[in-house]
Amino acid sequence: MRDHGGDLDRARAAHGPGDWLDLSTGINAAPYPVGPLPPEAWCALPTRETLARLEAAARSAYGAAPEAPCVALAGAQAAIQLVPRLAPPDAARVVTPTYNEHAGALEAQGWRVAPVETAEDLRGATLGVVVNPNNPDGRRWPPETLMAVARDVGLLVVDESFADTAPELSLIPRLGAAGGRIVVLRSFGKFFGLAGLRLGFALGDAEAVARLRALAGPWAVSGPAAAVGTAALGDTAWQAATRARLAGDAQRLDRIAARAGWRVVGGTTLFRTYDTGDAAAAQARLATARIWSRIFPYSDRWLRLGLPGDAAGWRRLERALAP
Repeated sequence: MRDHGGDLDRARAAHGPGDWLDLSTGINAAPYPVGPLPPEAWCALPTRETLARLEAAARSAYGAAPEAPCVALAGAQAAIQLVPRLAPPDAARVVTPTYNEHAGALEAQGWRVAPVETAEDLRGATLGVVVNPNNPDGRRWPPETLMAVARDVGLLVVDESFADTAPELSLIPRLGAAGGRIVVLRSFGKFFGLAGLRLGFALGDAEAVARLRALAGPWAVSGPAAAVGTAALGDTAWQAATRARLAGDAQRLDRIAARAGWRVVGGTTLFRTYDTGDAAAAQARLATARIWSRIFPYSDRWLRLGLPGDAAGWRRLERALAP
């Protein structure tokens, strides 16, 4: 299995049981409040009208044109698994380091994947992938740069799973000028803190989006996911308040890390990545306080932390990293 955050089973196996605080993911730890759902969300298959309302809510929330091609899927991960089937396997490039499922899914379908350093290096690829803002280092590419790169790529896949906190980076409002070369992936669960709901979207090239819909099959999204997603995507007040809170919390986390002697590598306001000098030792230090973090096979110095969601979590982290 490819390496991921959220692996508390591994934390418990390595460091023992206990009341673990999982900061190994970039999932908002103060989730959208899910109220009661209508019985039909649980008991009936989602109708076309239900899914159409969900996709319309996504278009509106992400700044897409009302007629923009959009398909709801069981998380951005579902789209990542399907993207390699949009074309016969050939040469793909992925801007790295990044979320490892992109290269993993492509290679599993027979694509030849070459890692590259910047989005500009994707030019000439049959299929190119960039995560914007990037995970885990937070690198960002202006929309104008990616639009220009798309002209020289067979299909440009832009993973905007963390763009809810940086909407100015999104290509979605510009897709009308994309010339059919771009597919943008969006995660619902990260920003809204409801990863277990399994909801995400793909928008962009009409042919590619239609193919993703066909590959996903009927009822790719559950009734509860459609109901919650439609409500949350339309709740602009909650979204604005959450963006403001996350921005302040990210600064707070950076101050705590600085007192521990760690240097900011980058990140988003949903997660922060630090140069700790010794990532394994830093992870072990946090684990003694039953706080789980994320380290990476390609760096022995980087450690990523999500943001605590309540006062008790912040107190635990501050004590664990106190000089």
